Amino acid sequence: MDTLTKGLFDSADSVLNLSVTDFMTAILASIFIGIFLAMAYAVNSRHTASMMLTLTFLPASVCAIIMMVNGNIGAGVAVAGAFSLVRFRSVPGAARDITVIFAAMGCGLICGMGYIFFAALFAAITGGGVMLFTASPVWKGVENDCVLTVSIPEDLNYSGVFDDLFERYTDKWERVSVKSTGMGSVFKLVYDIRQKDRKQEKAFIDEIRTRNGNLDVMIAKKADQDEAL
Repeated sequence: MDTLTKGLFDSADSVLNLSVTDFMTAILASIFIGIFLAMAYAVNSRHTASMMLTLTFLPASVCAIIMMVNGNIGAGVAVAGAFSLVRFRSVPGAARDITVIFAAMGCGLICGMGYIFFAALFAAITGGGVMLFTASPVWKGVENDCVLTVSIPEDLNYSGVFDDLFERYTDKWERVSVKSTGMGSVFKLVYDIRQKDRKQEKAFIDEIRTRNGNLDVMIAKKADQDEAL
């Protein structure tokens, strides 16, 4: 067993003081913590399989790295330098996703240092906080925030043309931009809105279409657009 756990480049004074049992205990604890964080993230939130996979195994990956460089300043600096060179070539994630990813990394770091109880406690606090916040009325209100984009013909006066519809279908609205397109033949209006009932979205769009000459109407999730910045 000593032969198996000895590094290829270990010298007599730089042997890793880590048993297979300790290594497996920390890794398995990290995986279970990752599963808990993934499940907490999934509650009341839209999620993807890739995000769930990342949250499950990210703590174990960080834990393994920390255990390998624990006590070795040179290796720690080298690992930090290697991570600084990484470029994530994907669409920027939402702020909520980044927060949970950092929590998963923190749990892996704590496990890698050998404090499994504190890692589990940190995961319980973070995961519980995520679940409580996503279940709160504040979160539900933000989830109904949308960006409405409406195209109208140039001869239609856009000032107040949809105000009665906004009163009926939204809790609040604000026009944030006006842009002329199509050589000035079409105006594109952008509104920040909070819908009263998402089930009435189609009826809302249909009534807008009757006033804008059946030109383009789009409703997008405001939270997704803002958080991806």
